[in-house]
Amino acid sequence: MINVLIVFIVIVFFAQVVRVLEIGNLVSKTKNEVSDGSNNINGIFLLIAGVGLVIFFFWQRAEWMDQTLPIAASEHGPVIDQLWDVTMGLIIFVFLLLTPILFGVAYYFRGREDRKASYITHNNKLEFFWTAIPAVILLVLISYGLNVWGKIVNQDIKDAIIIEVYAKQFGWTARYSGEDNKLGNANVRFVGGKNELGVISEATKNSQIASIDEKIAKLKNQISISSNPAEKKLKNQRIEKLIKKKKTLTTYYVTTSQDQLLAAEDDIITKELHLPVGKKVLFKFRSQDVIHSAYLPHFRVQMNCVPGTTTQFAFTPTITTDAMKKEVENDLFEYVLLCNKICGNAHYNMQMKVVVETEEEFNKWIEEQSVNKISNL
Repeated sequence: MINVLIVFIVIVFFAQVVRVLEIGNLVSKTKNEVSDGSNNINGIFLLIAGVGLVIFFFWQRAEWMDQTLPIAASEHGPVIDQLWDVTMGLIIFVFLLLTPILFGVAYYFRGREDRKASYITHNNKLEFFWTAIPAVILLVLISYGLNVWGKIVNQDIKDAIIIEVYAKQFGWTARYSGEDNKLGNANVRFVGGKNELGVISEATKNSQIASIDEKIAKLKNQISISSNPAEKKLKNQRIEKLIKKKKTLTTYYVTTSQDQLLAAEDDIITKELHLPVGKKVLFKFRSQDVIHSAYLPHFRVQMNCVPGTTTQFAFTPTITTDAMKKEVENDLFEYVLLCNKICGNAHYNMQMKVVVETEEEFNKWIEEQSVNKISNL
């Protein structure tokens, strides 16, 4: 905070100095002319600004370098970091090359009474080079980035553990694919009661149809004892909507195969993510309401969660939570799943604990979650 305040004071100081010089120049001059002295002062200030910009770059790099990227904890993490280093290295090189040139040229060619500016309409060679060189550099960077991305997303996921990550304002829910490693179908229309993910299974089918029948019976009973015509009309409208919903659900269940219904029975719903170290996991992302962005910084994973569609990302965690605690020398360290899109006024609550553990610990944890199976809803 103090550093930011110092930078702000310096900027304000230079701005006030420039204003004083401008006022002094207007008072001392009877014509709209700028003296060599004013040009020299402006040139010096510009040179100081250029030097200050370079110094500030090195200072903030030394101050905040350790805040850029955390330690990579996935197989593809070092590849992403290499792409980052190449891109940032090129940006820094261009900055350190052009900043002295820009400010130096502005100082060297400052206005003087004995100097007359040359009038140059264009320079084909110069324009060719300053267009072609950036274009080639960008083409190389884009090709490099696409190559890295292609290798990451086109992995072999045949034996990956399938986990659904479900986003809604303002929290995350995980669904593990169970013993068959197959996720059952889900649809937002089936969200309700304990079925917060809208999973389609025999268990959810029976409970939801029963819940609708119960609501209809309750409304009919209220109508039979009510003497208010307006209230009766309103409740009849609600009954019609419930009947329509029941018909829609029933139709959907009829068109869903028995295998698909059974696939969801052993799915496990949790509020915490556990991952086995050294094992590939395939995340399938869904959203109930708005676009969220699942972000796991240590694993170099980010993927949008879009309502109405499913996105996915596969990776292999390489460092357990306990090992990372020792690496960063912090016993309170935890991996975390964040939302990297501002999704509403409680966006900051979009956090979920992630535990990376040995395969034995992971299997034991999965067994303990059997009470959270879809079949028990």
